[in-house]
Amino acid sequence: MTDLPATEWLTIPDLVEVLGLTQSKVRRVIEERSLVAVRRDGVLKVPASFVKDGEPLKELRGTVILLADNHFSDEEIVEWLLEQNETLDAAPIDALRSGRKTEVRRVAQALAF
Repeated sequence: MTDLPATEWLTIPDLVEVLGLTQSKVRRVIEERSLVAVRRDGVLKVPASFVKDGEPLKELRGTVILLADNHFSDEEIVEWLLEQNETLDAAPIDALRSGRKTEVRRVAQALAF
């Protein structure tokens, strides 16, 4: 995984606290693609920007599934979401957080071609 922009990362125990779920439920949220986690320094972590108001960012799941369907690995998904995107003039995660879900998914869909 390349060096990503300065990002705050949450471990599974952090997510238990932030989301108010058990560890097994946090892992299920990741398995169901509502969040995407990657290993950083050997520890499974999720970018803090993937969580909003104590729950997984609602707009994230469909985008993650779309990217995974386009054969992106979890590492590539996280990288794409966090890196600045010329077409969006923002990092895709920032665009999702600001309500630009349709635009982000259109850009993500174009990656398949």
